[in-house]
Amino acid sequence: MRVSELVATSGVPLATVKYYLREGLLMPGKPTSATQSTYGDEHVERLALIKALAGAGLSIDRIGTVLRLIEHPKASLFETLGRAIAELPPYDVDVPDYPRAKAALEKLGQVYDPRFVAVAQLERALRAAEEVGIAMTDERLEVYGRHIRGIADYDLSLMPDSVEAAVEYAVIGTAVYEPVITALRRLAHHDIASALERPEQ
Repeated sequence: MRVSELVATSGVPLATVKYYLREGLLMPGKPTSATQSTYGDEHVERLALIKALAGAGLSIDRIGTVLRLIEHPKASLFETLGRAIAELPPYDVDVPDYPRAKAALEKLGQVYDPRFVAVAQLERALRAAEEVGIAMTDERLEVYGRHIRGIADYDLSLMPDSVEAAVEYAVIGTAVYEPVITALRRLAHHDIASALERPEQ
């Protein structure tokens, strides 16, 4: 397809497509003349991936890092996923140690690896909960952990076999579905509260 068709199919403006090409986020098309190229489905898919990452708040530099990890993953899927997920917000997790996160993960029987950025994110979140007077209790941790583990089990059961596809799936799944989980939790709160306020028939 010509670049005009790529723009129409992807919904990404021409100036943005050209910018992604210049920055190396979008691979070049197949040249057909000195000034024209053709593009394929892989370009449409790459633009959808870039849009999803940008929509999740990633900078161009961070998007580039994720794309490079997808294209050239490390030998270890665990390491590659950790590095890719670290590019997703929130970023300001400058925490010197992680006693709350370590204790919580140990109670849940989960791996504690302080190199994984989500450990620092959990530490910060648990500390914030303490500071506002609603510290994580063992009961809440058990309930949250059980249900979140179920979501994670389901997600990973759908993960593709290749490292490249698995990294893309995990990063996009995290970027796209974490807001869905948050919204569903809020809507469940709303529904339960509404039910409590309804007069009995």
